[in-house]
Amino acid sequence: MSKHNTANKYVAIVTGASRGIGAEIAHRLALDGFAVVINYRNNTNKANKLVENIKLRGGQAIAVKADITNSKEVSHLFAEAEQHLGKVDVLINNAGVLTTKPLAEHSDELFDHTFAINTRGTFNTLRQAAKSMNDGGRIVNLSSSTIALKLPGYAIYSASKAAVESMSQIFAKELRGRDITVNVVAPGPVETELFFAGKSEQQISQLENMSPLGRLGQANDIASVVSFLVGKDGAWINGQVIRANGGIT
Repeated sequence: MSKHNTANKYVAIVTGASRGIGAEIAHRLALDGFAVVINYRNNTNKANKLVENIKLRGGQAIAVKADITNSKEVSHLFAEAEQHLGKVDVLINNAGVLTTKPLAEHSDELFDHTFAINTRGTFNTLRQAAKSMNDGGRIVNLSSSTIALKLPGYAIYSASKAAVESMSQIFAKELRGRDITVNVVAPGPVETELFFAGKSEQQISQLENMSPLGRLGQANDIASVVSFLVGKDGAWINGQVIRANGGIT
């Protein structure tokens, strides 16, 4: 990757990074030496606390409020990153929403909300990255192993993430000549607030037992895969979907 940025550090944007997997990815990238942009939509306190924690460990980070469903706010996100840290080298599309409900019970509003954040949000940031990102950069989009599992109640969520996977693999080819890789990490069940919301203990236990490793994933399991993909050892991985799920099939 290029070295045009302030303090000779690579700059990474992580969307939806105030908590859960996004926060863990931000922490890991900061430890890896990236200057990190903590994107969030609502939770200012958590985003600012994460920035403080990264700085206390000697890292560099800023928090930028932006709704990724709005293309103007996405443009602002990239502009803030460049103004304060330098031109963006890495984009991690982590922001997402999940509501488990049978397809027939989805309202128009819930359908639109799911696709707005999971799909349009990714589209907006990818389009902006094509304009604003350094050549030689790395893009990682978060999907979900529910696409392969085909679990009841996940139809609309899985459809929104399937669109992300399709866009990512085509976008990787469209960036030919710029040495930018585009990959997808598709976690299985991970212990986060998003995962536990609305699930019974029985449902959680069933998902835990689906893995031959006998446990739920941890946020750092996913952050480690992202770290590999954006690091020098992941340079030859491009246009791929990595199902980081402990062997759930």
